Amino acid sequence: MKNLSVSAFIHILFSLAFLILLLTFVLFNSWDEDRRKIAKFNRYQLVAITFLSNLRLNPDKQRLAKLYRDLQLRPVSKKGFEKVKKEIESKGVTVFSSGSLIGRVRVFRVGEKYYFYVQRMQYNLLLEDIRAKDYNFQIALGLGIFLIALLLLLYFAILRKLSPLKRLHRQIQRFAQGDMQVRIDYAYDDEIGKIAKSFDDAIVRINRLSQSKNLFMRNLMHELKTPITKGRIAVEMVEDAAIKKVLVRAFDRMNELINELAEIERLSLQHFEPDFEYVMLSEIVQEALELLIGPSERIKVEIRDIPLTTDKKLMALALKNLLDNGIKYGGGAPVMLRNHAKTIEVVSQGEALEHPLEYYTEPFSQAEKRSSGFGLGLYIVHTIVEKLGYKLTYRHEAGENIFALVPSKR
Repeated sequence: MKNLSVSAFIHILFSLAFLILLLTFVLFNSWDEDRRKIAKFNRYQLVAITFLSNLRLNPDKQRLAKLYRDLQLRPVSKKGFEKVKKEIESKGVTVFSSGSLIGRVRVFRVGEKYYFYVQRMQYNLLLEDIRAKDYNFQIALGLGIFLIALLLLLYFAILRKLSPLKRLHRQIQRFAQGDMQVRIDYAYDDEIGKIAKSFDDAIVRINRLSQSKNLFMRNLMHELKTPITKGRIAVEMVEDAAIKKVLVRAFDRMNELINELAEIERLSLQHFEPDFEYVMLSEIVQEALELLIGPSERIKVEIRDIPLTTDKKLMALALKNLLDNGIKYGGGAPVMLRNHAKTIEVVSQGEALEHPLEYYTEPFSQAEKRSSGFGLGLYIVHTIVEKLGYKLTYRHEAGENIFALVPSKR
């Protein structure tokens, strides 16, 4: 019930209301039918008993006229007697019959009319029932139709009122899929209009922040490139080899950071799509090793060469970051790169991670003891593999940290 959509809830609610209304009408009609049958039977008995008991007293015309008025009956005229008699004989249906030693009364139905035929000695009376027709069924039917029409009117009115939510949902989906220029508009100032305006304001603000961030990143990388390049050139003039090595490593790491920031900016674009191609795993591994700044002799490669359909550069960058982490935090032990079918694993020595993997896949997040990096490696890996249709997993077994790129099930 919690996951039921508003539209589905309204459909179910009004369907139940319609069924309840229909069931109520059917039950009322059944009850009214039984009531009418009982009322007719009681009337027939009343007429039979009243007429037969009064005819025993040989009433005069005035007394008979009063009986007709009281019982809402009208004698059939002599001219119409034969005609009505033939109709009764050909089309009539006997609906009631009662008799005793003092006489007999029968009731015939011809179409929508009812006739009472009273027989007692010298009396042979054919009477037409002129009692007003019972319109309870027609009234109930009209009321039912009115309520159903009202229910349908409310149903369509509510659906029409909620229809802008579907349009709002489509616009939000377009924004989530990368259409940063989408605008959410709604003409009315109701609750839906306020929600639409809030989302539109949020989109405008997000666009402004995104533009500011992109501008800041570009300016930052541009401004840093020049002094780093100049510093790298100046380092070559240092004669002390130990100092020179430290400075070269520092400048290389700063340059690496800029490249990682540039890669993050590129991957974070919603409209970015990987360049998939058919490539062998060995080619990707070779390119990853070439990207490494650290000592690649510590890398032990044990792969079974297989073909992959992926973005070669992005996959190589992901493996390079995993290998780089293994070198940094492996305590000097070799780092192994291996695969099981299409699952690629990077294995390094070390203690288990202090936090869940999600902690390390956030940008600039790292454990307190890990101070030699920028905290971007696993974030870049996580972002890349998601776009390539893989999932980054982690486990610790027998003193080894194992990071794996597992193909997602699609």
